[in-house]
Amino acid sequence: MPGASTETRRVTVLNANWNPATKGRDGRFELMVVTDDDEIHTIAASAAEVSAVVALSQANTVLAWDPTNRTLIAANIVGTMPWTTREQTSEE
Repeated sequence: MPGASTETRRVTVLNANWNPATKGRDGRFELMVVTDDDEIHTIAASAAEVSAVVALSQANTVLAWDPTNRTLIAANIVGTMPWTTREQTSEE
């Protein structure tokens, strides 16, 4: 995929955790990303960042995680990248 490392993998699970803070504070958010090779990655995130990622995950996008660059990639926002389509086998 253009601009991504060779370690980039498709996201299969995305969870958001929130730890409340003391009164008057926002608390702390963390995203957990599981990739198609069953690796688990965690990312500290602000409330606004979590909102954006949740919106992208609900859209018709494909998420990928680049662990080398610590980058979450949202593909197919407009159009379709060839690497995001599932190959059809003769058994299907």
